[in-house]
Amino acid sequence: MGRVGELTKGLLRENPTLVLLLGLCPTLAVSTSAVNAIGMGLAATFVLLGSNSIISLFSARFPRSIRIPCYIVVIATFVTIVKMILAGFFPALDKALGIFIPLIVVNCIILGRAEAFASRRGVADSVMDALGMGAGFTLALLMIATIREVLGSWKLFGRPITDGGFDPAKVLVMAPGAFIVLGTVLAFMALRAVSRTASRKAALAAEEAAAFEAARPVPASAKPKKDESDGPSPADGEAAPAS
Repeated sequence: MGRVGELTKGLLRENPTLVLLLGLCPTLAVSTSAVNAIGMGLAATFVLLGSNSIISLFSARFPRSIRIPCYIVVIATFVTIVKMILAGFFPALDKALGIFIPLIVVNCIILGRAEAFASRRGVADSVMDALGMGAGFTLALLMIATIREVLGSWKLFGRPITDGGFDPAKVLVMAPGAFIVLGTVLAFMALRAVSRTASRKAALAAEEAAAFEAARPVPASAKPKKDESDGPSPADGEAAPAS
């Protein structure tokens, strides 16, 4: 897989939330608004990018028996940077995300990519993987948050869509609504995967049938017969015998 593939795999094919089912705790907790979703997604992407780069560079120097604690120290460093930036420049967002920013330290997406990918690959590939997985996590958060915010409060990015005219389902911005929306989105993704698998199998079966038909020998009875009347007569071109 090339670097472009490493970048794009996290969007849909290996989306960390919708396919691998990682990072569900912050997904359920902070997806009440699109602003929170983007903030959480960008914070996780920054930590992924920094930790993947450092771990890829120095993984050979980490003793294997304590590599996980070493990864956590690296990840915690970047989480602290994110926390300080949010507290200093975006206090409202920092308050909205709350404890889930420090909990990025033990997020399964971050630790999983560090152990399964960054510690085994080069820096360039690890950066592409971090950007792809971060973008996929942000996309999943934004999708779920948009559904919940629009249908649950008739707002988008904290602003009312229209003045009245729609009675929102307030349960969607509550805790049960997070499970309802997440389950619906996961069901859609599973249905999409099943449909694509069935389409690929049908296409493969059609190709195999066509190849078998082309390779099958033609019976002799099915071969076209030569019309003898169209061919030259035995005496054509010969002089008639003298009488």
